[in-house]
Amino acid sequence: MLHTMKTAISLSDSLIEKAEETALYLGIQRSELFAMALEEFIVKYNGKMITEKINEVYDKIDAKELEPYLNAGIESTRNLTKNDAW
Repeated sequence: MLHTMKTAISLSDSLIEKAEETALYLGIQRSELFAMALEEFIVKYNGKMITEKINEVYDKIDAKELEPYLNAGIESTRNLTKNDAW
């Protein structure tokens, strides 16, 4: 069962007007528009947080430590494609 909670927020008159126009155009209630917009913002924000965390991990990796693995990958590709006709 989905629970909803009423909340009060302060928005400028112009933003409310745009929201009402958009909700009317989409055929949805204004509160549904706000919920959709907030959900989309949260999804995008969470994606950025994940990217930042991944970048933090990669920043801690010494590229020289990876060279043997990268070179092995290149050598393996060369061996696999040495008889291919280009």
